[in-house]
Amino acid sequence: IACTTRPRAARTMAQHEVVQAMMEQKIYEMARAAEDAVDDEMHRLDKMGGDDLEELRRKRLESMQTAHAARKSYLERGHGVVNDLDDERAFFDKMKGEDKMIVHFYRPSSWPCEVMAKHLEVVAQKHVETLVCRINAEKSPFLTERLKIWMLPTLCLVRNTQVTDYIVGFDDVGGSDDFPTEHLRLVLASKGLINYEGGDNDVDANPRAGKKPVNVVEKSNNLRRGSKMALNSDDESSDFDD
Repeated sequence: IACTTRPRAARTMAQHEVVQAMMEQKIYEMARAAEDAVDDEMHRLDKMGGDDLEELRRKRLESMQTAHAARKSYLERGHGVVNDLDDERAFFDKMKGEDKMIVHFYRPSSWPCEVMAKHLEVVAQKHVETLVCRINAEKSPFLTERLKIWMLPTLCLVRNTQVTDYIVGFDDVGGSDDFPTEHLRLVLASKGLINYEGGDNDVDANPRAGKKPVNVVEKSNNLRRGSKMALNSDDESSDFDD
């Protein structure tokens, strides 16, 4: 399995800037849509009579009670934090009964994996509707091989016990390790893994905020031997030292 590492000279900031522009446009569109929705709601409320408003209050109270009960149930099932999965059996056991689940395949002491882990802590806290887990790829060769995990970090996205998509490395969030948590949340939302429309970005786990970004590329010297997997032994964390 390859790990993200320092870029080659041929890879520039162009990709990062393109993704950044796309994300900014997406955030702008979401903000405009939210504003329009608020305006429509205000106009609708202005036209309501007393009975209509009372019915609206009743429905909203019911909605709040339902949301509270759902949140309580999620927290009781381990949502709201990043769950450690000890082995392959834990992976399959944990996904049972879960509508949405994110599994971070990581390697200890890997800086890119540590970056992703920080962002996922925020995702888990902000989006209790989705179960967030992580599993050590080195200790789970069967599962890693079965899911064709070839780069770390990789997020395995699960819907109703079916793997529906992956986020491999940092390409989907800008191609470097300095992406804001907002970008990851928007990508996860676009893939149907969390409920998010943008704008709630008060918490950012970006460890390089204000520092020079580091682009990442895929390493091609990953090793596989038969049905087993050999992880690249290079200590990629040193590539990210300031």
